[in-house]
Amino acid sequence: MADEPKVVADPVEAPPPAPEGAAPPPAEDWATRYKYLLADFENYRRRSERDRESLTRQARGAMLRELLPILEAFRAARESTARLAADDPVRRGIELLDREWSTFLRHEGVEPVARVGAPFQPEEAEAVGEAPAPAGTPAGAVVEIVQQGYRFFGGLLRPAKVIVARGPTDPSPPTEALAEE
Repeated sequence: MADEPKVVADPVEAPPPAPEGAAPPPAEDWATRYKYLLADFENYRRRSERDRESLTRQARGAMLRELLPILEAFRAARESTARLAADDPVRRGIELLDREWSTFLRHEGVEPVARVGAPFQPEEAEAVGEAPAPAGTPAGAVVEIVQQGYRFFGGLLRPAKVIVARGPTDPSPPTEALAEE
């Protein structure tokens, strides 16, 4: 019997036999696994929805950013037609377009950032110059809007470029400079 080959069990095919008197392995709890799987799927669905909304908002923001130069050219045209007679058809057409632009921007969630007289906010505007503060305007307030900025769904679409009121300057020379002479 020394010539007989030894049979070795393949560990992949079957688990080793349980010893006599041992408890059988616990059955898998399919109901619990189903609940975890369902919760994972719900989380995935919500995350996918958030990602899709974010991508849509980014694409809309990019499109709106491209439309801003057209809006500014239109606003310049509106300013130049303001001196025409009120019943002039060109002026009425420009006013109609202005209402449509305003409705479109409001519908898209676009809001202007800068206002003349409002305090300068560096997170939403870029100061491109200073000017003396007009009467009744505090230092640090916006005096002029060079280029309007816009906010889109709470984020900044484009920062405004503004001129800020500077505080009063003291015309008298410092006392230290006089003492040195």
